[in-house]
Parts: sequence; structure tokens; C-alpha cells
Amino acid sequence: MGDFNSVIQFIKDQYKTDNFIPLHVPKFGGNEKKYLLDTIDTTFVSSVGAYVDQFELMMQSITKTQKAVAVVNGTAGIQVALRLVGVKAGDEVLTQALTFVATANAIAYQNAIPVFLDVDLDTMGLSPKAVASFLEEFGELHEDGCYNKKTGRKITACVPMHTFGFPVHLEELIAVCDIWRIPVVEDAAESLGSEYKGNPTGSLGKVGVFSFNGNKIVTCGGGGAVVTNDIAIGEKGKYLTTTAKVPHPYEYVHDEMGYNFRMPNLNAALACAQLEQLDGFLENKRKLAKEYQSFFAAKGIHFRTETPDTKANYWLMSVELENKVDRDLFLETTNANRVMTRPIWQLMYRLPMYANCQRDENVNAEFLEERIVNIPSSVR
Repeated sequence: MGDFNSVIQFIKDQYKTDNFIPLHVPKFGGNEKKYLLDTIDTTFVSSVGAYVDQFELMMQSITKTQKAVAVVNGTAGIQVALRLVGVKAGDEVLTQALTFVATANAIAYQNAIPVFLDVDLDTMGLSPKAVASFLEEFGELHEDGCYNKKTGRKITACVPMHTFGFPVHLEELIAVCDIWRIPVVEDAAESLGSEYKGNPTGSLGKVGVFSFNGNKIVTCGGGGAVVTNDIAIGEKGKYLTTTAKVPHPYEYVHDEMGYNFRMPNLNAALACAQLEQLDGFLENKRKLAKEYQSFFAAKGIHFRTETPDTKANYWLMSVELENKVDRDLFLETTNANRVMTRPIWQLMYRLPMYANCQRDENVNAEFLEERIVNIPSSVR
């Protein structure tokens, strides 16, 4: 496959422009300006305000969870989620090698050690079979939880990431982790609006975390949310992310180490306006995905689609090329013609700070690393 000119033209036709086409940009077509002006008029622009409360209630409703906590970004959300499920310094956390660096960094911020396991080819997310195989070989149950026989360290969490909004095989993964008494924290940063067997992503693990970065399906410039069905965990999360301040009429009382991970009311106002449009964004993106799927099928190029029993938000849409040579040519040709495309991430164990972490063979992850390319996916 050498001539990608028809692909470039098709993408330009979808976005009705010959100008530069970015990978994913926000769409502001609702109450964004109105709500932002309201925060300015009321002077509540910082971390206390009605929009923070409204945002948390909207996220509870969208994710069908009992408690949502607004945070400054998704990475901070994962870090505090790990603390909430009991991850301590020196512990190990199972996750996937094929992910954005924030997943691994959040583990490191807790002074824990990531273990990088393989993904499934169909979801591009953490493989339950890979987790089961690893634990059968290295896992050992003690009275206080699961330990790694090779390192002697306790394994205190498992963090699957829903790659580009495609849900991992959650039921199987949670079943495996339950056997080994390992809580699951869903890195749902990319999957707002995605569903697994009718359930919103982020709602099935012990804790779920979302991102509202500038390139996400819904954005507030920066921002994140931690969601859970365990109200006690949720309330603890709110307390920890707001500097662990004990309520008092005037004294500053802090009884444990907390974080200043608060989402400002300005960002929350923007988020609320964006969340009001989520259903429309999802419909628009799913329509684009169908058009891409039909086009690429006729070209003999594999367009990545949702798996059975799931509904993907198609945050970043992607194609799978035949090999690395085709992938590199596709990237070079599209970007040279002002159509932004990007390869999937380098595997985490290729990065110097994670090179010595324990891992499995990552056969599927290495296959996908050489072939997956993201294509323009913005709401039109």
C-alpha cells in the first residue's frame, strides 16, 4: 500500500477544508461563554463554586456512580485513586505497556512500581489472559493480599486503560483480579461516554478516572474526575484532593497529607457546558466512524471498531496498517499534506525511566505499536 492520496482527500472532504486538519480539537457550541461569564460575575473562579458541585453531580449521572470528585487533571485523579484503594510506596501495580505515559507516571507518583503486561488485539487494552498468566506464574496470596513471588513486593492494584475509548474486557479482568484480591482502578481518561455491556466505563472498577484535557471528547482546558460506587471512598477522595482540610469555622486543620488537586470553578463551568452536549458529540463521532469504516474497508485498510457488547465513544479513531513500513509512509504522507496523524504511543518499557520494570513478552502490544495510527477525529 503506497498511495495514500485518496485517504487524504477523503479526510479533507469530511472536514470540508483544504486547510490543516488537526487530530482532535474541542467544539464549543453550547453554554460555554454564558457559564464562564457567570463565574466571573459571581467572583467564584477558584476551587469553590456552584459549577464544581454541578459538574460532580453531572458526572455521577453520566457514569451511573454514587460519588464523583472533580480534580485538576486525569493524571492526578489516577494518583489519588491508587491511594484510595491502598497503594503504598514500594507496592506494585499491574497495568498495560501500551498506554499514554500518564498511566505509568501516576503509579510512580505514588512511589509504586508499574508491571507492564500485554493487551488484547481487539480492544488494544489490558488483557485479562495476560494478567491471569502473570499472576499464575508470579502471584502468591498471603493473608493481607497478593504478593509477587519474584520481587517480594505486594501487588495492590490493577489499572487497565480504555485505549482511544475502546473498553477493555472488564468482566473477565475484574474476575481475575477478584481471585487475587487486587482492586481494579479504571483509567477511563479517554472513554467518557463509552459503555461495556450497557455500563459506563469507569463504573465497574473500584474507582474510575476521567480526563477533560483540551484534546478529549469533552474538555474544560484541563481537569479530571474520580468516580466510584463506594461512597466512603468517594468522600475520602474529595477530602484528600482538597488538601485534607478538616471542616472548621475559621481554623486551618489538616490531619493527614493531602493534595491540592482541586478543579477551579472556571474549568468546571466549561465542563458543565460541554457535558450538556456529550450525547450530540457521541452521535457525531459515531457517524464519522461509520463513514471511515466504509471508506477504509473499500481500500483494504483495517479501521479499528468497537468490540461486541461494547459501545465506544471513538475518541481517537485509528487505522491498522500492514506493517511498520506502511505505517511510516502513511504518517509521512498525511502529515506532509497537512492532515495530522500520529502513531500509537511507544511502549512504556521503551522509556528510560521504566526500562527496568517487570513485564511479560507484550507480543500483541509490540504488534500494535508498529501498525496503529490515529487519524483526525474531531466532532464536525
